[in-house]
Amino acid sequence: MSDTLEMESLSDADDPENGVVVEPMIEDEVVYPEEFLPTYHSIKEGGRIAKVQLSDFNQKPDSLFFNDGVRRIDFILMYEDEDKKDFEKRHTFQRKKRRREFFEASLMKMGMELEATRSVLNDQLMFVKVHMPWSVLCTYAEVLHIKMPIQPNDLSSQPSPWRCLHFLTKHFYPSEDLIQKESEFFTAPFEKDRLEYFYVRDQDAFFTPAMRGRMAFYILSRAPYEIRGSSKKFGINKLLDSNVYKAAYPLHDGRFNVKSKDSESASERFRLYREWAHPRSFYKMQPLDLIRKYYGEKIGIYFAWLGFYTIMLALAAVVGLGCFIYGYTTQETSTWSKEVCDPNIGGKIIMCPQCDRECQYWRLNSTCEASKVRSRTSCWFSLAPLNFLTLFQKLCIFDNFGTLVFAVFMSIWVTLFLEFWKRYQAELEYEWDTVELLEQEEPSRPEYEAKCIYERKNPVTGVKEKVPFTACGRCARVTLGFSTVFFWICLIVASIVAITVYRLAAFFAFSARLRAQDLKQLEPLKEYVTPQMATSVTASLISFVVIMTLNILYERVAICITNFELPRTRRDFENSLTLKMFLFQFVNYYSSCFYIAFAKGKAVGFPGAPVYLLGKYRNEECDPGGCLIELTTQLSIIMGGKAIWNNVQEVLLPWVKNLIFRFCNRSTSHQVIPRWEQDYQLQPIPKLGLFYEYLEMVIQFGFVTLFVASFPLAPVLALVNNLFEIRVDAWKYTTQFRRIVPEKAQDIGAWQPILQGVAILAVATNAMIIAFTSDMIPRLVYYWSFSVAPYGDHTHNTMEGFINSSLSVFNVHDFTNTSRPYFTPANITFCRYRDFRFPPGHQRQYEFNILYWHVVAAKMAFIIVVEHIVYLTKFILSYVIPDVPYAVKEQIKRERYLTQVILHETNLKLVTKKLKTHTDDAFTDTLEKTDTDEFEME
Repeated sequence: MSDTLEMESLSDADDPENGVVVEPMIEDEVVYPEEFLPTYHSIKEGGRIAKVQLSDFNQKPDSLFFNDGVRRIDFILMYEDEDKKDFEKRHTFQRKKRRREFFEASLMKMGMELEATRSVLNDQLMFVKVHMPWSVLCTYAEVLHIKMPIQPNDLSSQPSPWRCLHFLTKHFYPSEDLIQKESEFFTAPFEKDRLEYFYVRDQDAFFTPAMRGRMAFYILSRAPYEIRGSSKKFGINKLLDSNVYKAAYPLHDGRFNVKSKDSESASERFRLYREWAHPRSFYKMQPLDLIRKYYGEKIGIYFAWLGFYTIMLALAAVVGLGCFIYGYTTQETSTWSKEVCDPNIGGKIIMCPQCDRECQYWRLNSTCEASKVRSRTSCWFSLAPLNFLTLFQKLCIFDNFGTLVFAVFMSIWVTLFLEFWKRYQAELEYEWDTVELLEQEEPSRPEYEAKCIYERKNPVTGVKEKVPFTACGRCARVTLGFSTVFFWICLIVASIVAITVYRLAAFFAFSARLRAQDLKQLEPLKEYVTPQMATSVTASLISFVVIMTLNILYERVAICITNFELPRTRRDFENSLTLKMFLFQFVNYYSSCFYIAFAKGKAVGFPGAPVYLLGKYRNEECDPGGCLIELTTQLSIIMGGKAIWNNVQEVLLPWVKNLIFRFCNRSTSHQVIPRWEQDYQLQPIPKLGLFYEYLEMVIQFGFVTLFVASFPLAPVLALVNNLFEIRVDAWKYTTQFRRIVPEKAQDIGAWQPILQGVAILAVATNAMIIAFTSDMIPRLVYYWSFSVAPYGDHTHNTMEGFINSSLSVFNVHDFTNTSRPYFTPANITFCRYRDFRFPPGHQRQYEFNILYWHVVAAKMAFIIVVEHIVYLTKFILSYVIPDVPYAVKEQIKRERYLTQVILHETNLKLVTKKLKTHTDDAFTDTLEKTDTDEFEME
């Protein structure tokens, strides 16, 4: 019967802790297939379990080696010594101790070397130092297909076209005295049998600390810690979750603010802090090669993408700022804005109430200068719907023809950004040896390997392999996962609808309450305590609580569902989790903006027959200037507030936690703290790693592209935020967190197609914002068609009279009993509202007029034309710009050629050696036969 690998198949109840137990936890059998752990040798039943050697601290705080000063520390394991516990509590820790001792014995059986040292600050803590000898490194470098140098790169790189400006640009690059340019090599997957073909100058420096840490973690994730019959439990992650170990991490190579005194230390952390993470280096380019060398490709590709995105944002920010300046300088010349604020035009237009019963009539120009109108008008105008100063003039800053040009520009910009990023990513893939990072080369996750019980034929290699489920089982798991995601998205939509209903109900309630009560006790704020403000604040607070609660709950559900799906590799796991989380966050973050842009004020009817939600709550109307200014306000608040909150949170939380930890474990002035204990005092890396870093930037990318037609300053805010974000993340990883376990990564994973999807959606959303949310299309239709004959009275095209044509007339006697205001002055017979309808007395009164249908046709034509032109331009640019630069293609071909030559020479030598051996054997047989014949003849 074949054994089944399990991570936690036995419950704690199956393991008797009370009384004497003879544990059959050791069997003479292979725990892991040879391709996973080629150096593993099982511990024989009844055999002696090797114990880790205990040594004292050698008083060298910067040392990265064992006490002998020769063996490098590749990983650190930390646990609490069970023997130091109180006597009555010791028996509860014996199971943990047995697991830990068996785990450490398994590591030593695999060829790893361990050394334990007691903590300097707390004698209950023990630190186990892990070292991988040369033979083990060579074995697992081949298992993980790590590419190593075979010879220096002999292809000359093309000189930069900006080399003539080197005397200026050098100040924007890291100091060459601290960070030298990395040497370029042709590389090939490592094979220990062909070691002589690799460029090995020094065995100790051949594998970088990042590579050693990655290989060490690979073994730690698969080493067994308990065996019971056919059930095996393994993996450092499970031991961390069950508190057998308190921490597991690779070491930083020294302090970040002081250069290491150890001559063997490269002080890469110190150099990264000086030239990258320090605030004074905010203007310098990032040392990506050193970041990748120290933290691994996964961290390196994130900072490369973030830096490239920030550079591309600079162009968009310049154009957006120019669009904003154009709108600001031309706001005073807007004809329709002047008409609104003109006392003889806007001051004589009486607007209809925007809610039933409680709301009152108001003058149109009250939205222009609310504070002045409030002091001049009578009491029945006191509840004007807005208190913003010069609303229409502010609206002109964003709702102008420059915004249209900028929206088209951003659609082209996002295509250029994605295409040029592909080219830059291809260069990094070659330089960082991830060009041929095939799926078969990625190691499987331990959780996946533990469940492999079914056999199938690999469609690529044709070899039989074990998988954790059948095709039907996989389909069922994936279906269940996406059904869960859909359910949670529906839950968000339901919460949005509930909050919208609350806004409608609360507005009426606050209108009645504030009208009936005297607010003298709030005299300084009385002018601002309006129904709109009270409704908006309370709804925002409720929305914030709901969003945060759903975020916390959904994150746990998403992780559980992704674990249930059992993705094979770490990359597959992250891509699946990314897609689930982003779909949820997309609805969560953008729902309010989509509501304001495309739902609010679109189905409100007219004063005599308003539209009700759920048959009870009257739909919200847009402000007199339209919903664009509200969308702009919403975007500016969300982007600005979110950026400030995230940066403060990323800086303060780790710093405060580390400060508290150091205070609770403070040492005396004469105590020398070793490197591993200094790193233990730092914050552990979050389990989701870079997920929230990417999510924050992709959500920002959506705000910059999806709604940029309403807020041209979005790229400017994003640029400023990203300049801080790069240094904050660099400072955080360099100074406040333990060193992350290096991981291989070829690209940014599932975020790439998400960005492409957002870019495609951005074209449609911006076209619809201009068509349906702004007043640009109605103004154009009026200017070219309805300001002159046969519909207008002007002799030339003009914007004069646009406000009057965009406001329909309503007879106040046509109000229904449910919507009629409580008080209507005797001198008011008609009021105006935003729409294109026939006036009262017309044979088709309150039906849509011809201007409405012209505007609708123009809006649809605008969307179709703009979308097709932009999509065609995007397609042409995607086709013209190659994903891989020509120089990189040539270098890849050269590297493949050299690899083939080496393989050919190696095979030729093996064949020659075999032929020579066969020839020598044949020659010896011939000589022996000849001697025998001669002897017989004699």
